[in-house]
Amino acid sequence: MDQIHTSDPENSTPLSKESTSLSSHNDRYHLEYGPLAHVNTAQTILPPFAGELQPGLFRPPTDRKFANPVPLGLGGFALTTFVAGLINLQVRGLTEPNIVIGAAFAYGGLVQLCAGMWDMAAGNTFGATALSSYGGFWIAFGIIFTPGGFDIQSQLVEANNGSTDMYYNSIGLFFMGWFIFTFLLTLCTVKSTVVFFSLFVAVDFAFLLIGIGYLSRDAMNAPNTPVLKTAGVFQLIAAFLAWWVMLAGIADSSNSFFLIPVFHFPWSEKGRASRG
Repeated sequence: MDQIHTSDPENSTPLSKESTSLSSHNDRYHLEYGPLAHVNTAQTILPPFAGELQPGLFRPPTDRKFANPVPLGLGGFALTTFVAGLINLQVRGLTEPNIVIGAAFAYGGLVQLCAGMWDMAAGNTFGATALSSYGGFWIAFGIIFTPGGFDIQSQLVEANNGSTDMYYNSIGLFFMGWFIFTFLLTLCTVKSTVVFFSLFVAVDFAFLLIGIGYLSRDAMNAPNTPVLKTAGVFQLIAAFLAWWVMLAGIADSSNSFFLIPVFHFPWSEKGRASRG
């Protein structure tokens, strides 16, 4: 019978595969390390996050080579989405997306893309797909909106005989494509947690409203400001939900005095286990 060992220095008793279950917090087969795996990290034998930064308190794990990259990717997505939402809301008179370009290329783009690739190495297909895709989205966003950098707007305006219709329609369809993609990902979150599911719902509504805002323009043929402001509200909601999930994936008994609730759905594995 195959056996596995914990990394708790005070408890080196081997655990057999037969002795674990879906409802056990010590089940090593469910320690994929992160909120995407619905793991209550505070009650596991091996603290998977900041415990490794405290030599002498916790041994580093020997069965994996990567730390959990999901909180890093969520942080990049949250901050960039937060700034973009404030711009759509025109907070303090902001009307141009220039300030978000740096975050879109670096933090929301490159860092999140790297987190997605690392999550692929960690064996999390959903996390790798989501983080890498949204990292690519923010890089594409930066390319589109870099002032004068890639000459996209001027080329489309010139091709349309000086009209901005083609440019705005292109942006609207671009966001509609991301709305469809996010909707498909949302279907894969209905067995996760309420917070994680709500995050994708908020992102999906934000993409939908931004697309509508550019496709359904006002009388001056400018993007529909009220619709974009509504999208900004959903972007802020998505940003704070992403930070919530990020913190839930980082905080455990080794670094925090409190746990971050994520509210499991009653039909999820964790929900059924808690009822049992």
